[in-house]
Amino acid sequence: MQIRIGELAEKCSVNKETIRYYERLGLILKPDRTENGYRMYSEQTIDRLSFIKRMQELGFTLYEIDKLLGVVDRDETKCRDMYDFTILKIEDIQCKIEDLKRIERILVDLKERCPENKDIYECPIIETLMKK
Repeated sequence: MQIRIGELAEKCSVNKETIRYYERLGLILKPDRTENGYRMYSEQTIDRLSFIKRMQELGFTLYEIDKLLGVVDRDETKCRDMYDFTILKIEDIQCKIEDLKRIERILVDLKERCPENKDIYECPIIETLMKK
């Protein structure tokens, strides 16, 4: 079954321009065209867009997603390149986890300083955040 870009955008909760942009980047295949020039996408494009969106939610860049998809589509990435990519991504994720833990500790500390609901001008959280 083939679907038009509007229906694809709606099913995947993305903008039509996003779909066109992904086409230009090569993240999704260029669709077939009708005689009138309408783009007609396959059902597999829905799965591909869902994968791209999910990977973005997990913090992957479009470049990284393209690299991952390249292994499946073009087999251009050698195993060693993929291994190196994986190691770098793991290190990046570990740094983000440490940053999030640090932020969590700060927020818990700030929350503990606020024993009651005060007016905003008396809020110790705001006062702490305003200090340089």
